[in-house]
Amino acid sequence: MTHGLAVLTAMGALVVADPGAEPARAASVCSGRPVRTVPFATGELRVYKVRDYACAITVAKKPGQKRPMSVSLQPRGGNAVVDSGRYTRHAGPVTVHALNRCVRATGSVAGKSGSTGWILC
Repeated sequence: MTHGLAVLTAMGALVVADPGAEPARAASVCSGRPVRTVPFATGELRVYKVRDYACAITVAKKPGQKRPMSVSLQPRGGNAVVDSGRYTRHAGPVTVHALNRCVRATGSVAGKSGSTGWILC
């Protein structure tokens, strides 16, 4: 009986939560192992690698008001994948196929930027 009450209590806690609340986001929305972090004045560019793919995200140093942000990830010999707009927290993630290919990433927040150059070669 006690076990059943604990389950019902836990389920009740889920029901009481605000259904319109936005889910909390993890520190990084890219999966894989971190391979490069490039800090710059207003944020940082983070690049991750998992199996055959690379992923990049630009994160604002101080989340808050919407401001111009972008992230770009390009495999050597291929087209860049870009996410840009006015965001409060981060731009991206963007992902490219990177099996046996170098990639380069660029990120910017409010006019300041950072870049990796060619990596994962």
